[in-house]
Amino acid sequence: MLDQKTVREFINELGSNSPVPGGGSVAALAASLASGLGSMVFNLTIGKKVYNEYRDEEKILISKTLDACLKYQSKFLELMNKDKEAFLILMSAFKLPKESDDDKKVRSAKIKEGYLGALEVPLIVAEEAYKIYEYVMVAAKLGNKNAISDAGVSVLMLQASIESAILNVKINLSSIKDEIYKEKVKKRCYELVENGRIKRDEILTIVDESL
Repeated sequence: MLDQKTVREFINELGSNSPVPGGGSVAALAASLASGLGSMVFNLTIGKKVYNEYRDEEKILISKTLDACLKYQSKFLELMNKDKEAFLILMSAFKLPKESDDDKKVRSAKIKEGYLGALEVPLIVAEEAYKIYEYVMVAAKLGNKNAISDAGVSVLMLQASIESAILNVKINLSSIKDEIYKEKVKKRCYELVENGRIKRDEILTIVDESL
C-alpha cells in the first residue's frame, strides 16, 4: 500500500521505471497534504487568544471543519491506493487472451471497464478536492494569522490536485467510445478546474492581505 511507505520510499518508487505510482496517486496525495495543512491551521488556532474571543458558533464551525479536514486526510490516502489498483486492473485486462472471438469480446469488455475505473478514481479525487476549498476558506478567515501562509499553500496544493487528477481523467477518457458520457465528463472537468481557480484566487487574496 502506497500510504504505508516512507516519504523516501514513495519518491524512489515514483521516480523508478514502474508506471505506478504515477500522476493519479500524486494528485490524491496532494489533496491529502492540502487537507493536512487545513487541519494544522485549525489545531494552531484552537485554544489561542483569538479563538477564545470568537463567538460560540464560530468555535463550533472551526471544530467541525477540523474534523472534516482530518477525515479527508485519510480519504485521499485511500484514493491514492485505489488509483494504483485501478491502473493495475486496466493493465491486467490488456494481458487477457485474445485467441478466439469470445476471448476478444471478454478482453474488450474488460479493457473498457478498466478505462472507466481508471478515470473514475481521479474524477472522485478532483470532486472531493474541490470540496476542501470550503474548509480552507474557514481557515483563511478564522485561522491563526501566524499560520495564514499554510492556508495559502493548502489551496495551491488543492488546485494542483484537481488539475492533476483531471489530466488523468482525460487520458483515460480518450479511450472511451461513448460520446455522450465523454462530453458529460469533459464538461464536469472544465467546471472543476475553472471554479477551483476562482476559489483558489479568492482565498489567496485573503492570505496575501493578511501577510
